Amino acid sequence: MAIAQTTPIRQRYEQIADHLVGEIAAGRLLPGERLPGEREFAQQLNVGRASVREALAFLQLQEIIVTRRGSGSYVADDALERIAGGTGGDGALAPVPDAGPAAVIEARLITEPSVARLAAAAGPHDGVELTRLLDVMDESMDPDDPAQRRRWSDADRIFHREIAVLTGNPVLVAIADQLARTMDEPLWRRLRDESIAVPGRTTLQLAEHRLIAASIIEGDPGAAELHARQHIQRARRYMALEDPQEPE
Repeated sequence: MAIAQTTPIRQRYEQIADHLVGEIAAGRLLPGERLPGEREFAQQLNVGRASVREALAFLQLQEIIVTRRGSGSYVADDALERIAGGTGGDGALAPVPDAGPAAVIEARLITEPSVARLAAAAGPHDGVELTRLLDVMDESMDPDDPAQRRRWSDADRIFHREIAVLTGNPVLVAIADQLARTMDEPLWRRLRDESIAVPGRTTLQLAEHRLIAASIIEGDPGAAELHARQHIQRARRYMALEDPQEPE
């Protein structure tokens, strides 16, 4: 069964999540049943794997789906009770406040490289705040520690907002504020935490942040734009949101 894209407001991952909840409510997916892998699900529904990944992560946050490391994703034993309690029993999920992570990455890729270029051109900058945030990230490199992971994520969000502040453009700061809020939503945090759990990734991402900061402080707009773009593209790959086969 294919999932059709209806409106740009209702995100594809929400449609997939609604579909899966409907399958559970109708008894076509049973409590305790193992779900197909992301690739197989994507083929069945004629959608991209990135959208399936977002939908499963959202349902995990709702505790309708549970994931067992090395085994896969399963319908929770109490999924029907959770659906009835959280959706009014009609098999449709309540409105989702989260922006989909793929949509956040897309918006960042459109805006942040240009913002970094403008910040570098607007100098000179002393870089004190950027350096402070880099130090916080450097001291929060253990992705297995929830407190450190939170400090890392907060410093990361504020770092990218600070770049907008350095442009001196209040509209860009407002856009950066909105992006920072979306990067603090539960679905983004879940996929982000999973993405940096792989050893070595925080080290590489910190190095990329340092390159962006150095380019801005040194007043090199081209380098600032390049490093910002490469950084976001890497984040998209790490979060498994890059899916060139995503149907239109």
